[in-house]
Amino acid sequence: MSSELAWEKRQFGHRARLALMPAQARLLDDQAHAARTTWNLLHDLWTMTPKCQRSLSRMDAAVRRARKEIEWLGVLPAQAAQAVLKTYVQAWKNCWDGRAEEPNFKARIRTVMSVDIPQGRDLNITRVHRRWDMVNIPKIGRARFRWTRDLPVGKHANKENRITGARLVKDALGWHIAFRVQTLEVMPEPHQGPEVGIGAGVNLPLALSDSNHQDHGRHARTEGGKADRDKWLTAEEKAKLLRLEQRAAHRKSFRKPKEHSSNRLRNTYDQIKQLRATATRRAADWQHKTTTNLARTYGTVVVEALNIANMVKSAKGTIEQPGKNVAQKSGLNRSISQEAWGRTVTMLTYKTARYGGTLHKVPAPNTSLRCSACGFITPGSREDQATFVCKNRDCGWSGHADWNAARNVLHLYRMGRALIPAAGRAVVRRTRGVKPTTAR
Repeated sequence: MSSELAWEKRQFGHRARLALMPAQARLLDDQAHAARTTWNLLHDLWTMTPKCQRSLSRMDAAVRRARKEIEWLGVLPAQAAQAVLKTYVQAWKNCWDGRAEEPNFKARIRTVMSVDIPQGRDLNITRVHRRWDMVNIPKIGRARFRWTRDLPVGKHANKENRITGARLVKDALGWHIAFRVQTLEVMPEPHQGPEVGIGAGVNLPLALSDSNHQDHGRHARTEGGKADRDKWLTAEEKAKLLRLEQRAAHRKSFRKPKEHSSNRLRNTYDQIKQLRATATRRAADWQHKTTTNLARTYGTVVVEALNIANMVKSAKGTIEQPGKNVAQKSGLNRSISQEAWGRTVTMLTYKTARYGGTLHKVPAPNTSLRCSACGFITPGSREDQATFVCKNRDCGWSGHADWNAARNVLHLYRMGRALIPAAGRAVVRRTRGVKPTTAR
């Protein structure tokens, strides 16, 4: 056996909260608005220019001229403006390749405020102490950010391990910085852990085939059977959120049509957004910790290939053919969206690879209806959302419905039903209009 280690390049992101002074926050807001306006100006210029005259150099010259002639566009650093241009051109390339829709106008309200820092050398990160670091933001100055994980800075940075850039993003909790990190790591050895099938559910978030279920301890539905849209908030936070929503509705009732919202109403909306962002962060934190634990424990993880977009479609129907149980289906859709199954699978995909494991997907139809003990699909076996009792006279197995689905998922993988193309290569999404290659 060779003693040489295999190395691979790994790129990942790390997000940290910024501690900005009020003046710095206002300057960064101005930069974000300038970046959004630059995008909109580029979009207008691109759409008005004939196809034969569209070029990157023409757009670049327009951006440079605009930053010189329009004073409030000059607050955006030159490299950040170039990053907006590159992102816009790449958006059109993604559209042409069928990976995304056409770029459109960015509205002030619906657009996430962000500024890009393309060069990592401009950051000049220095360690203050074990909890805080200092980073340089172009045209803003030095700012502190929370140090929550080791980054390749200072003497630990080199050509292979370094920060290549960053992006400043603002949400309801304030400004954050997302670093782009490139490292050289030893390729992990194949994980020798056991196999496990995972069934995603509403009452039980992640049901495992070996009964090691992962539950976040927050019920998707309240005692009355209704979907709890704020299950990640405490009782005090839920009461505060209800008071804020009532206050916002009261203040909104005094606003006349086509009249701007008052400062008090906007302040109330900001407080509601902060509580919503807190709940989202708690959910993502639980997902990160849970998926990391699963990737470290199991060598082979098998999940269902769910089409979540179709699962959360409304049951309202049309005027000619109205839907049935619309309110119940709406609550179920809300519960499914809160669990964020797609994000869980995404985390498992790259974390299992990081620890040397593999992730496989199997067809989802009938995994929750088929009995994992006898293999028969008997009508009425799934009595409700959480209870499965096999109606086969020769079986009679009973258990949690999601646990039954997890056992079926693992059985399908062991029977060779994983979603693999005929050529034996990994499943990839090809672009629209591109024909699949001939199987060798």
